This record gives sequence, structure tokens and C-alpha cells, in this order.
Amino acid sequence: PGGHRPPDIPPDRLPAHVAVIMDGNGRWAQQRGLPRHEGHRAGAIAVREVVHGALDIGLRHLTLYTFSTENWHRDPEEVDAILDLLRREVLDDPFRDLDVRLRWHGRTGRLPADLSDLLDLRDRSTRTRTGLTLTMCIDYGGRDELTRTAAALARRARAGDLDPDLIGEEDFARHLPRPDMPDVDLLWRTGNEQRISNFLPWHTAYAELHFTPDLWPDTDRRHLWQAITTYTHRQRRHGTTPVGTPGESLRPQGGPS
Repeated sequence: PGGHRPPDIPPDRLPAHVAVIMDGNGRWAQQRGLPRHEGHRAGAIAVREVVHGALDIGLRHLTLYTFSTENWHRDPEEVDAILDLLRREVLDDPFRDLDVRLRWHGRTGRLPADLSDLLDLRDRSTRTRTGLTLTMCIDYGGRDELTRTAAALARRARAGDLDPDLIGEEDFARHLPRPDMPDVDLLWRTGNEQRISNFLPWHTAYAELHFTPDLWPDTDRRHLWQAITTYTHRQRRHGTTPVGTPGESLRPQGGPS
């Protein structure tokens, strides 16, 4: 609305996958003397704004940490408010006229049945869209994801389909709950906190980390563009020696340098 345009970044410099820890909804509400659920409502508006920003800049994958496995321990009234907000957002379907594929990543069985049915419906009805893939992590925990993957591998090994001594990273990746999710290039967290909070540990192994002080409801698409611009200035080595280092060739180093 202010006339700002996305930065002109060549497609080969864009991250393929940005994951976001949307922190600060409760604090935003408390600073204004409002109940915490009002912060989540404002945060949902910020989600819509950032999704538009992702489309503006040509991002292919955006994953949002929406409700964690640990969030069940919050006050029941707040949990109910969050789940009701999710239900209303999925029903409203604000991206129905956009080239956005909506997916849900997380545990099944603990969410209200009507909400999980709605999420499955949106997944099925948008799966042919080829623009932005928006993944909402709902009842998601990184350790839970890894534990479930290990259990799936154990079942395959017990059935004689896998040799436990020969299981490699590719085998593990194929048994993840979302095996087609690409690795995260940029992990962005708002709210002035600097930790990953059990979010996508497998996929963020080589992610660039970006932390900002703004509370999530104060975020708009310009913050996403700034995060991506910052990413383009990073030198990603994946354990190799940077090109042009005197006296060394580009070779794996086995860890940080």
C-alpha cells in the first residue's frame, strides 16, 4: 500500500525455501493491554502480508511455525483461541485466488477433527498449484518429527526391507513425514529471540540464520524482503573452503571453518 517494491534479486540468488518462527504475538498484545489472543489475530494479518511479499519476490517455498507440540502446555483458553483462529483462517481461504499451494505439516490425531479435515481439504484442493508452496507447521515439533522418522525406519528394518547397518542420510530423508520438503536456506525468527526452538532440525542443518527484533504482528512484506536481501550477501560454503582462499582448493572440510 505504501508503494514499496520488492528488491530486484536474480532468481539464482533467491533462497528456495524460507522458514519463519513467528515470535512475539503474545508480547505484542500484552504491550497494548490486550488479551494474548488479540496478538495471534494480529499475527494472522501479518501472515497474509508476508505471503503476498513472498509472491511478489518469487519465493518458491515458505514454511511457518504456526503451533508447536509444546504450545499445548499453554493456558487452555489461549490454545482454544489459537485453534479457533486457525479454523477461521483456513475457512476464509485468503489465498484462494492466488497461485499458492497450502500444506500442513505436523502430527495427526490431536487437532480437532474439523480443523484437520479442513487442512486436508486445502492440501488436496491446492496441490496442482505451482507458485508458492506455503507450509503451515501445526502441532509440529522437530524432535517428534525425527522420532517418528526413526520409528518408520525401524519398522522397515524389522520387516527386512532395510539393512540397519546400511541406512544413510538419503534413507532417513525418504522416511520423513514430508519427504519432498526441500532443505531450508534461510531461517528467520522475529521477536528478538535467538534460538530455533525445535523447528525443522533436519531441514535447517545448513540454513542461514536471521534474527530480528520486531514482534511478529508488526511485520510486513518489507521485513521478508530485507531478510532475503541479507541472505544474498551471505557466503554459503556447506563445509567447503571458500573459492579463492590462498593456497587452498574447494574441498570438503568436515565441519565449520
